Amino acid sequence: MNLLLALSVAVLFGAGTFLMLKHDLIRMAAGVLMISNAVTLFIMSVGLSRGQAPIYPLAEGRPISDPVVQSLTLTAIVISFGLTALLLTIIYRVYTLYGTLRGPDDATQDDHHEETAGELPAQRPRNEPPRERSRA
Repeated sequence: MNLLLALSVAVLFGAGTFLMLKHDLIRMAAGVLMISNAVTLFIMSVGLSRGQAPIYPLAEGRPISDPVVQSLTLTAIVISFGLTALLLTIIYRVYTLYGTLRGPDDATQDDHHEETAGELPAQRPRNEPPRERSRA
């Protein structure tokens, strides 16, 4: 059982790290979500103890499950939800400004930065579809 939990945490963490190294912003957000799920599973597996629920009145002589692990897990879930919502709103804003979710390549990034130094991208009206960018 412990080996299965350790392997699943390792696979989730490795897959999330792999996705975070991609240049697509949606994949990066999915990678962050997978790493947060791996951390949540890790917290649960470290403090896993079988027993009755920690609600009073408690029965004498029976083991009790640890309420701290449950509260830390719930906190990690709420934080990951908030972080995911923030990431998705930032990704949406990047899409509305630049019309793409793909990060620029290193070679074209330096050329584009020198040409447009100090300029902000022009905002388009909300009902206009995103423009196609040339890959010159």
